Amino acid sequence: MFPFFSFSMLKCLGDFQATPELCRHVSFLGETCLPGRRYTEHMNIKYPIAFVAELLAEPARAGILVALLDGDALPAGELAIIAGVSAQSASGHLSKLVDGGLLRVQSEGRHRYYRIAGPEVGHALEALGTISTMPNASSLPRRPEALALRAARSCYDHLAGRVAVELRKALESSKIIAACGERDYEVGPRGGRWFEEMGIDVDLLRGGRRAFARQCLDWTERTPHLAGALGAALYLRLCELGWIAQRPKTRAVRVTHRGARELHSQFGITA
Repeated sequence: MFPFFSFSMLKCLGDFQATPELCRHVSFLGETCLPGRRYTEHMNIKYPIAFVAELLAEPARAGILVALLDGDALPAGELAIIAGVSAQSASGHLSKLVDGGLLRVQSEGRHRYYRIAGPEVGHALEALGTISTMPNASSLPRRPEALALRAARSCYDHLAGRVAVELRKALESSKIIAACGERDYEVGPRGGRWFEEMGIDVDLLRGGRRAFARQCLDWTERTPHLAGALGAALYLRLCELGWIAQRPKTRAVRVTHRGARELHSQFGITA
């Protein structure tokens, strides 16, 4: 089950001016805020966010963006099938998304591959999912695919879903990470040793340009999971250790038998 963006909701974004006070769970300066890109040079509107809302409000373009939220690159032909449009229509939609700064494209021989432009775009889309029109809990679909996405999935390059939220809470309560300000995290008193044992070099992560550790508002759980450089490194390491595994052709992530055992023994998480 993917975030649902209604046209009316996205049009309303054109009348909304984001401020740090109103966006407590969305990084105003960093990775969860859509960046100003070259398309803003040609815009003659009061609020640039209205242009982004217009890009997202078209169902085919929204479908393309959701399909790319796992961070992988896909060819135009496959994205046309996913969006349910012709190759010619998909080409036009992809061109607008690239010009709008939401996607980037790379050429390999005769083929062109598209991917989300960066983590800030993926996180902004995930955050938008939390304010999308949602049905009553009793009418939520119970399909296995939807339940799998809700349990654990990738959010661009880090873990999201119920398991991710429970892990973030467990890392905080275990003093492995500690809240720092309204949206950031730091390594807690027990974090240095734990991350070292997990094979994660936190000093190396601090030296990068990306925010070290951030909250990312989970659209299904409506509470933050761990993002930033630390969240991405943890997701990658959990995959390498065999705790989790990406399901084919979906953002859903499977917790392995080993991962379920480790999560329960270390943090009491039932995956």
